[in-house]
Amino acid sequence: MSHTVVSGPEWLAARRVLLAKEKELTRARDVLSRERRELPWEAVTKTYEFDGPNGKETLADLFAGRSQLVVYHFMFAPEWDEGCPHCSFFADHFNGAIAHLNQRDVTMAVVSRAPFAKLSDYEKRMGWSFKWVSSGEGPFNYDYHVSFTPEEAAGKPCFYNYAMHVDDHSDREGLSVFFKDGGGAVFHTYSTYARGIDLLGTTYNILDMVPKGRDEGDEGPSWVRRHDEY
Repeated sequence: MSHTVVSGPEWLAARRVLLAKEKELTRARDVLSRERRELPWEAVTKTYEFDGPNGKETLADLFAGRSQLVVYHFMFAPEWDEGCPHCSFFADHFNGAIAHLNQRDVTMAVVSRAPFAKLSDYEKRMGWSFKWVSSGEGPFNYDYHVSFTPEEAAGKPCFYNYAMHVDDHSDREGLSVFFKDGGGAVFHTYSTYARGIDLLGTTYNILDMVPKGRDEGDEGPSWVRRHDEY
């Protein structure tokens, strides 16, 4: 790997130029984060039901006594024997964050369509301990646009990431945020998909700071494997 090599003073001058751009990006991100928090909310009027370690639970139950809920939409269709490797990559970063999220009135849960028994077996294999529940064939995944009908998965346009796409996946990745008020009403406050979940992957953010970067080229994250398959 060849690269430009300069003297210490030249390196410092170049680094200061980049630092100014980094600070500009940080300030822009702070503004964007505030605007995200200021989005209007959507009332959740359906009583969604999930199957998990505590048996049947509703979306309101998943808050576990807190007012904010983050749901990661994990690609694991009912007919699959193991979860998506890329969702597994992101999920490797969840366990350590959850204790800190809980202290800020945030509960995190992971939702997939596969039966809970499959989720539980795969979670044990991966060594995870976060809350993972099955939405089964209920409407939750479809209402939040991360699962698609057989016709859509076969090439019919489907709505994903706020636009119509042709996709050959029955399930896609995403993250949704909910709020529950003192009276028990639940609101949908935010959802993001595709590259929108990028910040969840601490590994990616570290790789962005090393010389080779993510080392993905034009093919995207083709190097990603489940952590027991490297």
